[in-house]
Amino acid sequence: MIQISNVVAKYPGGEGLDHVNLTVGPGEFAYLVGPSGAGKSSVLKLIYMDIFPLSGFMKVDNLISLNLKKRQIPYLRRRLGIIFQDFKLLTDRNVFENIAFALHVTNAHRRNIKRKVLRVLADVGLSHKRNKRPNQLSGGEQQRVAIGRALVNEPIILLADEATGNLDPESEEEIIQLLEKINATGTAILMATHDNKLVRGKNRKIIRIKDGRTL
Repeated sequence: MIQISNVVAKYPGGEGLDHVNLTVGPGEFAYLVGPSGAGKSSVLKLIYMDIFPLSGFMKVDNLISLNLKKRQIPYLRRRLGIIFQDFKLLTDRNVFENIAFALHVTNAHRRNIKRKVLRVLADVGLSHKRNKRPNQLSGGEQQRVAIGRALVNEPIILLADEATGNLDPESEEEIIQLLEKINATGTAILMATHDNKLVRGKNRKIIRIKDGRTL
């Protein structure tokens, strides 16, 4: 599903990733754990191919960075769902429209958009908030909208970048339970977090990263 093998990647300032290795199998739930600045977001950017290795390679689904063509990147990203700490919702659109937006940009058939969005709204527990704007929702509800938007294209892999970082403990637990539920349907999840308490006691793969290197 995801394989990163001996990858070195650098930013103009000199920092980056140094011989990173990790795998996430089909249907697996894995945590990428490390302090701020450790390279977690960079690893996720590798996976959705926003940055590329100087050496080593990564494989996502059936696409390999070594022979990837530029025109294949949009196809890859449609197979991924990505959730961010700051939600990245469209403030001028309601909950339904925010989730539907992910379908519009892939030119989905109009007759399918309503059906898919209503299904996802039910999955994330927001059917009753479909007409609300983001500023009318709690932080936990906004993250549920973001998860719904990431799910509506039926991704094979869900990437979560500090997805609970801005939430109170109760909302954090609700989001983790929702991700567990999503994973139980077969969607692989890689969740980056700096919070060691979040992964304590969980029977999941834990990949640790520090100073741009996986441990």
